[in-house]
Amino acid sequence: MKHLLRAGLLLAGALYLCGQAKPAKNFPATAVKPSVEQTLMQMERDWGTAEIKKDYAAVERILADDWVGVDYSGNVVDKAQAIEDLKSGTSTLTSEELGAMTVRVFGNTAVVTGSDTENSTDRGKDSSGRYVWTDVFVFRNGRWQAVASQSTKAQ
Repeated sequence: MKHLLRAGLLLAGALYLCGQAKPAKNFPATAVKPSVEQTLMQMERDWGTAEIKKDYAAVERILADDWVGVDYSGNVVDKAQAIEDLKSGTSTLTSEELGAMTVRVFGNTAVVTGSDTENSTDRGKDSSGRYVWTDVFVFRNGRWQAVASQSTKAQ
């Protein structure tokens, strides 16, 4: 009899809890907030797409004001110079295929390492090829932004 009563109480409790866990209106029951890793990998994809489409506003949102990058030639570039190079056509990206990415999160800082194969030009020369890179992101003011980048052309 105890087992039957306990089972009945458990069933009643489960039914009660199921009734309480209704999804909010207009919010799909299967929707899940993306993880930090998913968010940063999407930002990497968005970054390349923005450069291809010449969506400078999107690139400006992704890069923090204090962003600094080291390109495949060892040149150090700040955000203002990178945006100017995109706008002037000094650097162009016409296609990009991203390889696997790894995201490591350390509190409000994350490091993304990956590779891509791209068609691009830099300072009037073909710079197409395969690259490996590292981007550092920081979560501040309620959003992730890139603060440092380094790229190496793979041989």
